[in-house]
Amino acid sequence: MEMHSHTPPPVAPCKGRQTSARHIHLPLWHATPALQLSTALHIFCAVLTALNPAIWQWTLWTVIVNHLLLAATMVFWPHSRLLGPSMTRLPAAAAQRGEVALTFDDGPDPIVTPQVLDLLDRYRVKASFFCIANKVIAHPELTREIIRRGHSVENHTNSHPHAFPFFGPNAMRREIDSAQNAIHATTGITPIFFRAPMGFRNPFLAPVVERASLRYINWTRRGLDTFAKSAEPVYQRLQRNLAAGDILLLHDGRSIHPHGDSPVILEVLPRLLEHLQSLNLKSVALHTACNHAGKL
Repeated sequence: MEMHSHTPPPVAPCKGRQTSARHIHLPLWHATPALQLSTALHIFCAVLTALNPAIWQWTLWTVIVNHLLLAATMVFWPHSRLLGPSMTRLPAAAAQRGEVALTFDDGPDPIVTPQVLDLLDRYRVKASFFCIANKVIAHPELTREIIRRGHSVENHTNSHPHAFPFFGPNAMRREIDSAQNAIHATTGITPIFFRAPMGFRNPFLAPVVERASLRYINWTRRGLDTFAKSAEPVYQRLQRNLAAGDILLLHDGRSIHPHGDSPVILEVLPRLLEHLQSLNLKSVALHTACNHAGKL
């Protein structure tokens, strides 16, 4: 048994809580604007070159600049809707109810995740965990514990490859589908949200995510806790201008220990939860916020 703190009372089977959220009314995705514009530009340049071969250098440079701009968008503007729809805030109805969404990436971790779960229990709030399927397979009881405590488990790829934004559609599909299958086999529940590793995506991702019946989610604000040397800057990034409807990003699976003791997330999270209470805001799982809110 991986859990070493807190044994919750028995609850009903977790099927149905997150599965019912698959009836969320969200818009379907089609080819991304970036992909459409890039394809049209390639065709235009090919036609121009065929009609006037002497300008091949100009059309080649146009195509190169196009690819450089796409790469820059992937790295520096991952929220851009040119790459496809991206949920960066909760629906308006959830914001009106004073809800925010705490999300945790890269877990589950057998040391950090149980302590995060205990903190969430203490403050009586719910969250969404974007899990790596390889870790789900390694820690199945811990993954099921996340569900038993009323949180959601979402898709964060099978192995969290750092080269993910440079993958083609087939490679992306394998990562996403493998994670869907592993999480469902472990928990009996199919994720409904997807977040790319490090939040980087390319123009091919949106159609792949749509085909998997997932919805892509980013964040409103993130703590950058995997790079922080102390808890204070992480907390300041998250609490600054914090408002209802925000989606917050932390990591329970790649926590750093700047002083060799407590992970940054375990220093930040209690302060953040206290701050939410002072603002009369409450964290809920993503499917709860969206299911209650109707159309986005």
